[in-house]
Amino acid sequence: MRVPDRPSAFASDSARDKYYVVYDRVLGELWPVPVDAIDVETRAGSVRAYRAGPAEGDPVVLLAGAGGNALAWHRYIEPLARTRPVLAVDPLGEPGRSVQTRTLATGAEVGGWVTDVLAAVGAERAHLAGFSSGGLTAVWTAAEQQRGGGGRVAALTLVDPGGFAPITGRFVRWAGAGAIASMLPAALRHRMAGVVGNGLLREDGLVRLLRAGWSFRRRVLIPSAYTDEQIREVSVPVQVLLGARSTLHDAQAVAARLADIAPSWRVEIVPDTGHSLSIEAPDLVAERILAFPGQARPRDAEAQHEQVGKGHAPTGGS
Repeated sequence: MRVPDRPSAFASDSARDKYYVVYDRVLGELWPVPVDAIDVETRAGSVRAYRAGPAEGDPVVLLAGAGGNALAWHRYIEPLARTRPVLAVDPLGEPGRSVQTRTLATGAEVGGWVTDVLAAVGAERAHLAGFSSGGLTAVWTAAEQQRGGGGRVAALTLVDPGGFAPITGRFVRWAGAGAIASMLPAALRHRMAGVVGNGLLREDGLVRLLRAGWSFRRRVLIPSAYTDEQIREVSVPVQVLLGARSTLHDAQAVAARLADIAPSWRVEIVPDTGHSLSIEAPDLVAERILAFPGQARPRDAEAQHEQVGKGHAPTGGS
């Protein structure tokens, strides 16, 4: 496990200010519905979040992956906010308008700042949806709440999440190829998206934001993979969506492991998607978030973990 020695931050004040110019421009271009921007003071810094949808109800809280922020969820806001309150968060430790002031050295500390956000907005039964390392954050938050004897987390949706297998050189090479391809002109970059298996490269606004964020110094907790016992300790309903071609892990192996040690979890392998599942299949992921947790359960682990085609309801319901 790699533990950071200081908070994440921009390299300089001028680098931060230049990033904010791009951030605000991309926000204006991509955000599809009116939102309220709020800044919440937490135990580890100020957290920026964007709230949309109805004023009442159990919120969906969106947690981006490494290098991302609330803007990465722009395709989700309108469909989710039709029926549910939505809170899209700029995570502490990642480039965005949140400002980290304390080192986050344990999963409990990461879960703690999310808990502070949930308390500040009055969320009693939040559905946390986390992509990649945002999935780690979601699990840590649920675990931190359980240790406190209760909590504000009612369900988790983990979108090609980290934490279920060790990070490999294959994933590091994939991330490096994406970073290099992001510097190409738009037309060529779009073509390279299919070559390197990274749908983010087709998102022009997010790529501009990614480039602007190269001056940000990420110092985040890099944990070991979850133990079987840690997985079994999660007591809230969980669904896991895995990219069939993900470079982060072997999706079939992760699904088989979860079928064995967490048979109540709903696991779906989404064909024709990679680690950028949240960008490559936003309609499917939004649909799964809204439908979960349902009452129906697959009758056996094989039905629960079967591959499901994009846009089709999974066997056994949601």
